[in-house]
Amino acid sequence: MNLKYVAGAGIFALMMTGMASTALAQQSKIVELYKSPYCGCCGAWGDHMKAAGFQIKEHNIEDLALVKAKYGVADDLQSCHTAIIDGHVIEGHVPAQDIEKLLAEGGEKSGLAVPGMPVGSPGMEQGGMTEPYQVIRFSKTERSVFAQH
Repeated sequence: MNLKYVAGAGIFALMMTGMASTALAQQSKIVELYKSPYCGCCGAWGDHMKAAGFQIKEHNIEDLALVKAKYGVADDLQSCHTAIIDGHVIEGHVPAQDIEKLLAEGGEKSGLAVPGMPVGSPGMEQGGMTEPYQVIRFSKTERSVFAQH
């Protein structure tokens, strides 16, 4: 057996695995952001996500109701924008750190929502003022508190 060939094949396999991991990591960093063309806080949330290393693909839409219905965002979870990241639905001003945690967990595709537009959430900063808010994890059949801020 040619040991140089075996070692070379092993290194090649490791390189390919690393490249595949990098490609998957980059794929999960792409944010499809659906927002109103007139909403400044949605753009500010996009800037927050860019600062965290995400790539934003912005879709300006006049009526977001169809997007929210398509992705199963219940009325009481809704906010001003909806994003899709690696198959997960992200509704509203969810902090990037919570999205990173969700993506790292893997598993079943679920969503995160920050209902409404709480002051102090990413994109809703107003002179240092904040109000407490929850990030809700949701699927078609379940809901739970994912984080509190």
